[in-house]
Amino acid sequence: MVKEKKKYDQFQILCPEVTQMVRLKKSITRKGSVNQGRKQPGRRAIKIGPSTPYGYTDEHLTPFGGLLALEKLLDGLQFEELFENLYIEPARTTLYGSYFFVKGLLMLLFIGFHRLYHFVYVEEDPMVLGVLGVDKLPAVSTFWRYVRSLGINQAHIFIKIMAVLRERAWKSLAINLKQIHVDIDTTVETVYGEIEGAKRGHNPHARGKKGLRPVLAFIAETREYLSGKLRRGETISGEETKKFIHSFHNLIPGCVKKVTIRADGEFFSWDAVSACKARGYCYIIATKRCSPVFAPATWYQVGTDKDIQYNQCFYQPQGWEEACRFVSMRISVLIAR
Repeated sequence: MVKEKKKYDQFQILCPEVTQMVRLKKSITRKGSVNQGRKQPGRRAIKIGPSTPYGYTDEHLTPFGGLLALEKLLDGLQFEELFENLYIEPARTTLYGSYFFVKGLLMLLFIGFHRLYHFVYVEEDPMVLGVLGVDKLPAVSTFWRYVRSLGINQAHIFIKIMAVLRERAWKSLAINLKQIHVDIDTTVETVYGEIEGAKRGHNPHARGKKGLRPVLAFIAETREYLSGKLRRGETISGEETKKFIHSFHNLIPGCVKKVTIRADGEFFSWDAVSACKARGYCYIIATKRCSPVFAPATWYQVGTDKDIQYNQCFYQPQGWEEACRFVSMRISVLIAR
């Protein structure tokens, strides 16, 4: 014990600052932990509706402040009345009602969020609560369970409601288009796990991953979503294309007199062409699958651009019931030597 005491005294003389640190270690007091997850009681929601007064300002509207403008828009289009008349309720009954959940999802997308969990960021916002007319939002799992209860009946009726809203919006904005172009194309939705119908194929976002291949249709002039369908992860067949073209006949506004379908080579088939002919649609389908014979002497140019030339002929591919007009374009390229 005496030897250890001498060694300690020597260490204290050589390194006094270390010894001071050891002595003061026991005197250091730590602050108690604070529960940061405890929420303060939120303010009571203000009832906000179409009759809420509003004005104009030079400042930019935040997504939350813009909800009042969204409420005015839904009221002007009579969205709630239309929803109650056309919507087919899912099998799961809810305490708040289907309109509350659908309106809440629209608000979430309008603010800029894309996941149901993002409701936790706005669950106490007075503007959100006022528009929805509640003092507190339900748990996020409640919205998740409602979305899980939706089926194909609700999907079809949502598209029908959207078509009626489009008709009303075009009329109120004095949009009177006589001709529109409908662009049809497929995309890839990457999935993970064992999902029915998912297959490996062309997937530029995640090479080698399984995915589904939904088909979508948009109005080119207004960039509006017209119709769509979630389908298996394989190339769309001619029969599917035919049914899809027939499906959005009643979704086009009544002021439109001429519709032109535009698609790529994936939709090249007699079924697609016959569906367009049956509905009275014009069609432009790009393809490299066939090789019609163009006369060498009938190439022509449009405008003053001499580097681009066109040619046309009537050609009947194998399996088609009649010949159709094919147009080819060639571009002259100068190769430097």
